[in-house]
Amino acid sequence: MNRRSFLKSSAALAALAPAAAAAAEKKNRTKAADTAATPKEFKPSRTAPRPNKKGFMFSTFRNPPGQTLTLKQKFQMLKAAGFQGVEIQSNHPEAEVLAARDAAGLEIPSVLVSSHWTHPLTDPDPAKREVTVNTLKQALREAKAYGARSVLLVPGVVNKQVSYRDAYQRSTEEIRKCVPLAEELGVAIAIENVWNAFLLSPLESAQYCDSFKSPMVRWHFDVGNVVNTGWPEQWARILGQRIVTVHVKEFSRKLRDESGPRAGFDVNLFEGDSDWPAVMAAFDEIKYTGWLITEQSAPKNLPPAEFLSHLSKKLDQILVA
Repeated sequence: MNRRSFLKSSAALAALAPAAAAAAEKKNRTKAADTAATPKEFKPSRTAPRPNKKGFMFSTFRNPPGQTLTLKQKFQMLKAAGFQGVEIQSNHPEAEVLAARDAAGLEIPSVLVSSHWTHPLTDPDPAKREVTVNTLKQALREAKAYGARSVLLVPGVVNKQVSYRDAYQRSTEEIRKCVPLAEELGVAIAIENVWNAFLLSPLESAQYCDSFKSPMVRWHFDVGNVVNTGWPEQWARILGQRIVTVHVKEFSRKLRDESGPRAGFDVNLFEGDSDWPAVMAAFDEIKYTGWLITEQSAPKNLPPAEFLSHLSKKLDQILVA
């Protein structure tokens, strides 16, 4: 090839490069969308969906690239995707939340306590525990204003500095300070099973709930958080009607084994190890008809609106599993 032919060939290739890159990007995006939309196969067990409502955990919402949506716009996007409600973190401006809720026609079934990780109820410092006691009380009041049935609370953390015994004692003492307000407002304090090295079995979790001797101390059951060490359907049957709200998310033992424990969560709904027909059968047995709130973040290469639509459709499949 002479120099002139070489330059012509190079120019032609350079001209084609942007089109090739665009085609590759489109192919990757389509693949991501298909992956997000295509579940493991399971046959529906019923012709009519269960009465559970579909919710979205707001702290997992991702803005579209280059955009910052308002609260009202985000709520409207959730509504358009088919969600009926949104779980919001405490300490949002109450008037703004109410305006966005009403404009979108969404419900707020649950409020997430905002300080339970930064100021655990098991911290050795009483001043830090007091911060979350006050935040919990505020979350209960916000939940009442929003029409929410419960607030999500991480009860504490066990670590090298905080013994299991101390965590149990401190957390129960601090939560008891808030039970009278929960009973007055009719809003449940819902304890969540998380990776906090505390309340590690369903039997202990049930006993912990019952120790408060109040119908306003219940359980916020996270399906995905159980899969690392157990089976969600077993937890559901033991916790029974203590469950007031449910988080729907996935966990892959394969990814955990390949890349470490936290990597297990980096999987789309229906691509992990939850047996959703078995989980829903357990919920049927305990007569759970409350909210199913997703806690799944969108892949970076999939537009949020598209992801939310896929996620809502997957919840539809769970409702007939």
